[in-house]
Formats: sequence, C-alpha cells, structure tokens
Amino acid sequence: MKIAIDPFMHRHLSLEALPGKVKELGYDWIELSPRGDFLEWFKAPRVFPERIKSLKRSLKEADVGIASLLPMYRWASNDETERKAAVKHWKRAIEIAVELEVDTMNSEFGRGPHPDKGSCYCCHTGSMIEACEDAWWRSMEELVPIFEREGIQLNVEPHPEDWCETLQPALDIIRTVNSKSVKFLYCAPHTFYFGDDTKAMLREAKDVLAHVHVGDTFNHKASSGLRYILNPPGTNARVHQHLNIGQGEVPWDEFFGTLAEIGFDGIMTACVFAWEDKADQSGTFMRAEMQRYIDKHWGAK
Repeated sequence: MKIAIDPFMHRHLSLEALPGKVKELGYDWIELSPRGDFLEWFKAPRVFPERIKSLKRSLKEADVGIASLLPMYRWASNDETERKAAVKHWKRAIEIAVELEVDTMNSEFGRGPHPDKGSCYCCHTGSMIEACEDAWWRSMEELVPIFEREGIQLNVEPHPEDWCETLQPALDIIRTVNSKSVKFLYCAPHTFYFGDDTKAMLREAKDVLAHVHVGDTFNHKASSGLRYILNPPGTNARVHQHLNIGQGEVPWDEFFGTLAEIGFDGIMTACVFAWEDKADQSGTFMRAEMQRYIDKHWGAK
C-alpha cells in the first residue's frame, strides 16, 4: 500500500521544496493535485523540460515518490470546444506522467454546472447531466487507449455536483469502460453522498477499488437534514468537508476494517483541506492516525 498526502494546503511552497516538506511530515508519497505552476486547474499544464528535471531532482533528494498525478480538466463538458481542449490537456498530462515515471493518475467525473453556462442549471433533473455523460464517454474513447498503451492507471471518483456524484452508477460506469487501466477512487469525505452503509459500499466496490481519499466530514443528511442550514431552503448546494480524522462522522473503524477485509492494497491519500493555518500539524496527525488504523486492522509490521 502507498500512503500519500495531497499537499494542496502546502501549495505556497515551490515544487522543489514540496518533496522535502512531505518527507518532514512523515510521508514517502505525494498525490500531486492541481497547482498554478504545474497541472493548473482546467488549463494547459505549466510544464517544461527544466521544471520536470528540477522536480525529479528534488524528489530523489528527499527520497519521495509521486503516487499519483491529479489533473482537473473539463473532459465531460457539453461544450465541444471546451471538451476538446480538456482532452488535449489530458494528453499532455499523460506525457508528463510518463516523463516522471508515474504510473497512476486520478480525477473526478467532472463538469457539473459550475461555472453556470447560459441558463441551464438542471444538472440533476434534465438534459445537462445526459449531455455531460455523453461528453465524458467521447473523451474516454480517446483517452483509454492512451492510458492502456502507456501503462498508466486512471482512478476516477464521483464528486458532489459532478454529473455523476454517487457510488452508483459510478461503479457500473467504470465496469462498463471494461479496461484494467480504469478503476474507482472512494473518497471518504463524500461518504454521505454515496450512501449510509460504509461496509456495504466498500464491499460493493471491491472489484474496481484502487484508491481511497482519507478525510472526515459530517453527515449532511443527519438531524432531519438540519446538520447544515442553507438558505434559501431547497438550494442545490452540495456541502461537505475534508477534515482531520475524528472531526466528523465517517465511521473509521468500519472504513479501515472493511478495506482490510477486502484486501485493499492500493493508494491511500490523506486528503484534508480545512486547516491551511495549521497544515503541518494536520499532515503529521493524519499520517500517524492512518498508520494507527492500518496497524489495528491489517496488523502492525
């Protein structure tokens, strides 16, 4: 198993300084999420040969590896110009992964209605969700053969407000892709959008599960739907958090215990965004707490 950290809360550091910080926090692996000087959100990668060389050098010096690259492009956009640009950026990101000798990439299903395009805001009730799914399949037709050819595994997660934001149909969609190079990412902070039975959901995902994000959240459905109070009532807002373990309501013994039961041996990423003012403390706490649960449920090594 690779235990990684998403260093988004440390994005103020240079790329070259990042591996040393990750090592200081107790990790050997990075899940490198979008940042302005590398894989920028939704835009072409800001990557050139010298940047690749300097990153590889700093990774080697810190004895840290990249477990996964996390690009975010609008590959499910129902705007064909936008979708084609996203596929172009994906192809370049795959080239970068190959240059860095990274064998895994992960992303979200993507393209909910943000930012709102025109007057259509019917992602969950009308045509936009269908158009976005069709667009995603067109992108996968182009990209899956490249992932397979380059030996890179793609792990996809549903995200609140994406065209696909729930455990099902996400699992069946990934199975329908029918490629050994495309697997499922279970994000614990999205647990309460997936369902209510953590054990059952992880067991259901067993055959395609390759990657988990670890962070806590509250159950937005609890207390008669009043865990959060949103105005105006009935808003389509999707609320969740990425907190330290123990600060929310994810059932962690069930989570880690079921992962051990199904023989999970993929990537486990600390994925906390809530504490930029104490990012170091959060990172070290998450590393120790993840290891505590691993030792408890897999057995200390």
